[in-house]
Amino acid sequence: MNRAALTAALAALALTASCGGAGGDGGNAGAGTAGAPAAVPGFDGTTIRLGVLSPLSGPVAVIGQPLTTGNKVWFDQVNADGGIAGKYKVELVQEDTQYQPDVTVQQYNKIKGEVAAFTQVLGTPSTLAVLPLLRADRIVAAPASLDALWVREENLLPVGAPYQIQAINVMEHYLSDGGGSPQSVVCTMIQDDVYGEAGQAGIDFAAERMGFAVANTQRFKAGTENYAGQIQALAGAGCQMVFLVATPTDAGKIWGTAAQARFAPRWYGQSPSWVGALAQSPLAPYLQANVLLAAEGTEWGDTEVPGMQDMVSRMERFAPQQQPDYYFAFGYNQARAMTALLEKAVERGDLSRDGLLAASRELGAVAFDGLSGEYRYGPAESRNPPRSTTIFRVDPAKPFGLATVKYNITSPAASAYEFVKADI
Repeated sequence: MNRAALTAALAALALTASCGGAGGDGGNAGAGTAGAPAAVPGFDGTTIRLGVLSPLSGPVAVIGQPLTTGNKVWFDQVNADGGIAGKYKVELVQEDTQYQPDVTVQQYNKIKGEVAAFTQVLGTPSTLAVLPLLRADRIVAAPASLDALWVREENLLPVGAPYQIQAINVMEHYLSDGGGSPQSVVCTMIQDDVYGEAGQAGIDFAAERMGFAVANTQRFKAGTENYAGQIQALAGAGCQMVFLVATPTDAGKIWGTAAQARFAPRWYGQSPSWVGALAQSPLAPYLQANVLLAAEGTEWGDTEVPGMQDMVSRMERFAPQQQPDYYFAFGYNQARAMTALLEKAVERGDLSRDGLLAASRELGAVAFDGLSGEYRYGPAESRNPPRSTTIFRVDPAKPFGLATVKYNITSPAASAYEFVKADI
């Protein structure tokens, strides 16, 4: 199924499951008359409840669990400091989506009347599935996904450089510092859905700007067991560099198949392809020799990045069982952006759904202390996300197995990439 067809199908599913309307809020009942926000769904006058829709079981739980812990640790610190605006504590309402769009829709409808906003919806297909509902219900949600589609959506509060920017900056690194040239045989291997197509779109844009060709693209379904055919096709095409868009379970199987086939191109993985356990697996020598990752921020414990020390100390305080993990950092950054939005809404005296949407239009630049690039919010049509990407290499001696190769690459092509509102 192509991207447009999948988008239409997911939108239809979401609208069918919505049970109609705005979940009893109407979105307009919240402006306080004396400066303090009035009680509205998700806010009882003292506590703000936020939804979390994440895969907490199944193969993608290796992303969902630490990312959700990152959400929680940030808000634990906010609550310890007195809450939003020093007054209102935050409570998270978590539901397991199993990384299934239809389940995500069910869980959304289950809790939408209980929350002021969603501080996490994990996955590109899942975000697309609930987006029509968010629009109809006038609810703000933070996608745990980096698709460029989210930039111009007023109901979404994204963080980080989009996947398309990651892919563009990967090609800048490969051609400038990674031993590649415009004549190199560049290939891609992508998950066969909207998440995979986002990475492919970035590579295609880079190809036009940088003068190389994409020689071969292999697609796969999430959860595929045997990747021998795709690896044989890439090897047969003589691929010298392969950009991989996968989640960690599939990525591990793909790299394992490549290692067995003695196929050793320069691999670059889009950020969700990685999990730290891979660096401690029997695959580690192959990964060290052949794999680089594109992601946000810096390696764990980097004292030169201001936000790292705070994040590590807060994790040790509030989630001492959590191991270093870059999905944790993403969730932590999501919660920081949501906090900025809630602070703006409290300043305006309105935590209703319409109040949060209005606050998002007035929200300016939010900085992440070096853990991610500054995101310039405001009206959706003029938002400007970060344009930088960090390249990592595999190092089993490092926390979560990654060491910084080059911090915050911002290529001319990434700076030139234009974000448009998608017809979805």
